[in-house]
Amino acid sequence: MTSQRFVVRHRRTVAAVGAVGAGLLVLSACDKPTPLATVTVGRSSVNSEANCYKDGKALKPTSLKACLTDKHIKSIKVDPDATVRFGVEPAIADKSWTILMNGQPLTDASKKTYRTVPGSVFFNQQYGATGSSTTVTILEGSGAKAYGLWSFKLKKDSDS
Repeated sequence: MTSQRFVVRHRRTVAAVGAVGAGLLVLSACDKPTPLATVTVGRSSVNSEANCYKDGKALKPTSLKACLTDKHIKSIKVDPDATVRFGVEPAIADKSWTILMNGQPLTDASKKTYRTVPGSVFFNQQYGATGSSTTVTILEGSGAKAYGLWSFKLKKDSDS
């Protein structure tokens, strides 16, 4: 009877060690999540991990172009009379960040974690807007070094 208990206990121990090892193997294969950027309009918000991010290292200019043309981005409806709020994690703000509209700088670089822009800006031709939607990108970094890009599609709220 004692040897039977030993065998059962040994099997459980081996199974537990195997499960822990398999779990660690799966976790080591996962990418570390990127910092989040969030866009909020009224009570609606959408957040996203980066379209391009290299664990805090500078991105190559060639990869930036590909990131700016990414079509798989989250969207949010914007009333032109509303305020659009942009929020970033402190890890992004530490290196400074800029809001780009259709690939062109809309704001100066900032080290704050929060910025606001009037909704009407995103549908104004003066700022390069065309049609009823605009792609807005948060660029981490300044000058020649970019560390990450987060893009969102802002769609004009048809109820406005």
